[in-house]
Amino acid sequence: MPAYLVTAPAAEPLSLTDAKNFLRVEHGDDDAIITSLVSAARNHVEALTRCALITQTWRLVLDRWPDGGRIAPRIGPLRTLTAVRVFDPAGEASVIDPDIFVVDVAAGVLAAPAWSLPVPGRSVAGIELDIEVGFGAASDVPQTLRQAIRMLVAHWYENRGLIAIGSSVAMMPASVNAMISSHRVLSL
Repeated sequence: MPAYLVTAPAAEPLSLTDAKNFLRVEHGDDDAIITSLVSAARNHVEALTRCALITQTWRLVLDRWPDGGRIAPRIGPLRTLTAVRVFDPAGEASVIDPDIFVVDVAAGVLAAPAWSLPVPGRSVAGIELDIEVGFGAASDVPQTLRQAIRMLVAHWYENRGLIAIGSSVAMMPASVNAMISSHRVLSL
């Protein structure tokens, strides 16, 4: 099930001031670089964990309703279902009331009685669901993930490219992987 970002996070889980304090940078010459590193580190942690850190909206696109009406988005943590649209053969969208779905936040699943869901009129991308995901605000992001971002920013700030040292390359620190491992969402 393809998904794409509709509304990006309003902020980063790590402020520029926090990042600069961690890096021990007192000048403003690298503010743009540090800001972009924080954003890149957030994206990297989100990709590895399959968790949105800050609240954001994603659009899931389905060809048909799954058997049983249960939909498990591949990104979490699930907060709410904000919109559901089903398309007819002409490409016109019909809005479906999101309240017919049960949003199981703990399991990260959307569910609706299969008999109550209209059949899409086109065979490809006939259904769109807008979901809100994320831990919430920056202060709601687990501390271990915020620390992983700090360490990744520091690593990238110090190693601004692949650096060959003998036969090794400066890779992502193992400590970052260790910090995010308990937050990874695995698919079975």
